[in-house]
Amino acid sequence: MKDILTLGIESSCDETSVAVVKNGREILSNVIDSQIKIHEKYGGVVPEIASRNHIEAISRVTKKALEDARINFNDIDAITPTYGPGLVGALLVGLSYAKALSFAINKPLVGVNHIQGHIAANYITYKELEPPFLCLLISGGNTQLIHVKDYTEFEILGKTRDDAIGEAFDKVARVVGLGYPGGPKVDKLAKEGQANIELPKTHIDNLDFSFSGIKTAVINLNHNKPDINKADLCASFQKTVTEMLIENTKMALKQTGLKTLAIGGGVSANSYIRNEFLKLEQENIKVYMPDMKLCTDNAAMIASAGYYNFVQGKRDKLDLNAVPNLKL
Repeated sequence: MKDILTLGIESSCDETSVAVVKNGREILSNVIDSQIKIHEKYGGVVPEIASRNHIEAISRVTKKALEDARINFNDIDAITPTYGPGLVGALLVGLSYAKALSFAINKPLVGVNHIQGHIAANYITYKELEPPFLCLLISGGNTQLIHVKDYTEFEILGKTRDDAIGEAFDKVARVVGLGYPGGPKVDKLAKEGQANIELPKTHIDNLDFSFSGIKTAVINLNHNKPDINKADLCASFQKTVTEMLIENTKMALKQTGLKTLAIGGGVSANSYIRNEFLKLEQENIKVYMPDMKLCTDNAAMIASAGYYNFVQGKRDKLDLNAVPNLKL
């Protein structure tokens, strides 16, 4: 059987990334041009600046991805860009480039949902992983419990009603004076503290999440008690939100009867969250987590998801548009 090479293009937020993946599982190249240093001084991603930097980087990053994979455009079977969800201007840069490329080299265009990409990051890390399984997606823009029925068939069992968990981490980091990006900085400071501050957990009747209550509680504590130990506050926040994630995940596993759990998204790089979820293996649940470099936005995961869309027969026309609030 002929190997299939997909060229993934990811530009949904502040990473310009292009990758070549073989048969959905093997990375031949994965080039990531990060803008973290640029946005750090603003305390968060500035959409207009992100878009302009994508424009400057996209051709250079694509050229490097092809060189690293030791192939040329003729070897590519499909071009698989992210078309949502994300920042509309940023998405349009990668998608427009992909459409132009598809037209110029006469290769199929296969649009990819960014959320599907985060799920697929696990297929690259674990060659043996196959659906069905439960996926907990935790990132800056999403918090969802997803029943992965097949490579391109999904059912959302629960989602956040307000902030995504990554947003909550960023806001807590800003409040305690850590700056951007918040997630890694909260994780680091929490290691120096004790989880000895009681914070509220929001319980909803179904499998949905809500992080606005705990975020507000942290803001109020920090404001009303200026001398509060910031490391303890970060450790307590991290422990409480992790408990909320685990409680809903266990309910979803019970509801579906699934014994396999995959975790994806930028927040899955958090060391405390990873360690706590691995404890589920003592309860006969097989837990998968992507390599650290595949947790945050990258084009390899997009190329992997694109491969499964491509072999299922998905093709897109050149009028494919960016969808900033695209659902799975």
